[in-house]
Amino acid sequence: MTDQDTLWQLEESFWLGGAETFRSTMADGAIMVFPYPAGILQGETIVEGVKSAPRWRSVLMRDRRLNIRGAVAVLAYKAEAEREGAPIQTMLCASTYLREDGGWRLMSHQQTPA
Repeated sequence: MTDQDTLWQLEESFWLGGAETFRSTMADGAIMVFPYPAGILQGETIVEGVKSAPRWRSVLMRDRRLNIRGAVAVLAYKAEAEREGAPIQTMLCASTYLREDGGWRLMSHQQTPA
């Protein structure tokens, strides 16, 4: 599997996975920026937020962009995501990954309503 394939698969797992996905694949001190009311979260606060938030049941990532430079990768895309009983939400997203300990770890993620 290429780095590109691995990174997009990891990104999808953050949308559809649970707290353990976040705990096992985030870099220490990772930062995420979500629309209100979640706001800016860091580290274990992200995992706790995932435990209490309804999970996405599907996500479609369009207009994908990827830039890898050494041990750093940046992904940007337009997400169309759906939760049970809620309308599809469209967001512009960016994530930064760091290659460490033989794999890619999420350092930051931001969602901006589109």
